[in-house]
Amino acid sequence: MKQRLKLQALIEISLFAALGLIFDLLIPFRMPQGGSISLAMLPIFVMAYRHGLKGGLATGALVGTLQLMFGAYIFTPVQFLLDYTFAYGVVGMAGLFAGQVKRAAKDEAKKTLIIYLVLGALLGSLLRYGAHVVSGIVFFAEYAEGPVVAYSFAYNMTYMLPSFLVSAVVLVLLFVSAPRFATLATRDVR
Repeated sequence: MKQRLKLQALIEISLFAALGLIFDLLIPFRMPQGGSISLAMLPIFVMAYRHGLKGGLATGALVGTLQLMFGAYIFTPVQFLLDYTFAYGVVGMAGLFAGQVKRAAKDEAKKTLIIYLVLGALLGSLLRYGAHVVSGIVFFAEYAEGPVVAYSFAYNMTYMLPSFLVSAVVLVLLFVSAPRFATLATRDVR
């Protein structure tokens, strides 16, 4: 990246990535072939809304990469990149809605704020889900019970849907109760 990141943004990215990893380690439910229901996406969404697309992508990629040290299911380097670094990185695409979230928070437009928070969380979750589905088809076909594509869609949905729902609810509660939280960053990471 040739653009300079502000020190505040770098510190926040690091802290929120660590928080995402901690949330992933404090999971109530882990799937037998990988995947879990957790709040790991929540800090990525927060950074995406505070610092825009690049802040969200950086936080997400860092969360995914940090999981290498804490029991990631790794079969090949490409699978690791797809299932962790890329999958968590694309959660940061919620940053596409950063401007709308900040505007709605500043204007105290709660319904609009909720809509954009959920849309961003849905986009990031769907993209992560897509990465896991592709990984399941390519790297985990031997575990499939039945057609591989259908199995990967169904298997990954069992933890991604609850993770999206829980993250979206907490995100909405956080930003609606403290809308200034979205606007604390002085400017977006560019």
